[in-house]
Amino acid sequence: MLIYSADRPIYRFFQAVQLSGIFPDSKTFVDARLRTSEEEVLKDFSVIDPEDRLALESIVLRHFELPQAYQVKEDTLRVGFTEHLQRMWHRLKRPADMPVEGSTLLPLKEEYVVPGGRFREVYYWDSYFTLLGLLASDEIALAESLVKNFADLINRVGFVPNGNRSYYLSRSQPPVFSLMVKALEEKMGKAYALQYLPAMEKEYAFWMDGANEEQLNGGFRRIVKLPSGAILNRFWDDDDAPRPESYQEDRELAEGLPEEDRRKLYRNIRAAAESGWDFSSRWFGDAQRFDQIQTTDILPVDLNALMYHLEHQLADYYNQSAQFDMARTFALKASLRKQAMQQVFWSNGDGFYYDYDWVKGEHTHIPTLAGLWPLYLKLSTDAQALKVARVLEHDFLKPGGWITTLHQTGQQWDAPNGWAPLQWITYQGLMNYNQKMLAEEGAERWLLLNEKVYQRTGKMMEKYNVVDTSLIAGGGEYPNQDGFGWTNGVALRLLEEGIAVELQPMQAER
Repeated sequence: MLIYSADRPIYRFFQAVQLSGIFPDSKTFVDARLRTSEEEVLKDFSVIDPEDRLALESIVLRHFELPQAYQVKEDTLRVGFTEHLQRMWHRLKRPADMPVEGSTLLPLKEEYVVPGGRFREVYYWDSYFTLLGLLASDEIALAESLVKNFADLINRVGFVPNGNRSYYLSRSQPPVFSLMVKALEEKMGKAYALQYLPAMEKEYAFWMDGANEEQLNGGFRRIVKLPSGAILNRFWDDDDAPRPESYQEDRELAEGLPEEDRRKLYRNIRAAAESGWDFSSRWFGDAQRFDQIQTTDILPVDLNALMYHLEHQLADYYNQSAQFDMARTFALKASLRKQAMQQVFWSNGDGFYYDYDWVKGEHTHIPTLAGLWPLYLKLSTDAQALKVARVLEHDFLKPGGWITTLHQTGQQWDAPNGWAPLQWITYQGLMNYNQKMLAEEGAERWLLLNEKVYQRTGKMMEKYNVVDTSLIAGGGEYPNQDGFGWTNGVALRLLEEGIAVELQPMQAER
């Protein structure tokens, strides 16, 4: 397996290539397969000027097989929206991997679904929303394969990496494995789902590493012990170097900073990547400045809601397995977390859930759709849900659905963009508390935007501009991607709810 880390000789060549600008997208080179050997690459590299772009490119082409981005092929005769979504599963499906020497890909034993575009591998939290669409499509076997792959990754490396690449082995993504198992349980029964209890135990241990240390005070890896004694989770990354897949971008952002500050910046960037919200004003000390990112200072409301779900589900599965002491232990953990979340994340004055800056001891006061996870996972009271609904209707509902945040920073997880996973979380969160009209209004606007873009382009997108629906969504480190796994999944799940009427097929433009 090919690994680009600072302790390996090939890292010098990797740095030179990533800083040369040969590839507009830094992810291209780290996804390339080494066809020869590291020794042969370094032999050729030793006799050139490291800043000679043409010579570097020649070495790359001689020794590496470059990846191909997946491109959606438009049908000559444009099919209906729902039929297109159904067809896309088999276009985005990949067979089980064979181990390939010289690749950064972590091979998966079962078939899987990639998001599309530059995302050629499976991604952790994407896959939950993809799974919802697979189940709505009655693609049960493929949905099972996704869960089996993640259970296998947990057993092999101790957690689910951000994606199945070696350069993602220092971080995870929002822990949705228990939600995926729960979704399968609803189709297959609890006896079937219990086979995943050991994997859920291991994932929980990964996220809670250090929580049992009596001397713990403040933060350690992915946990934070507050002065009250409550233990909550944060996003983290075990490395503090530039991300290999965004090496040049991270180096440029940190330019001019002292070494200690650079490493802190890199870790905060990586931790935000673990959140899946890469990048957003919710992580910025100054809402307009990326270089003020402080992810590790922040307790995220969405992550802790997911950890509550994991604890609650572990308690249930232990009980079903007649491990009653463990069931009681995890029921107590879930209860204590729920109590702490209400104290830490809820603002009664604003009627909304905020992330919490544990270093400053205060809310971030940056409203985001992450605040809908407590409704999605039924942590809220009816009174709290009603207040959240009022904020949503007044501030977040836009012509194309729900806006992600209220800040426009140029980052992709900020205004004016909307994202499929958060449309589903918001819709179902509102439905859980009988806010049916508002839930359906947001979902209908989103689906109509999806359909409108599909009729215009023949594609489903990674994200959408929900403020001006005539414009393409922007922001972030790369162009908007088409495919797109979780958008397809959420659209199909909302259609299953009866949200929108399918548009009529139309002739593709010639």
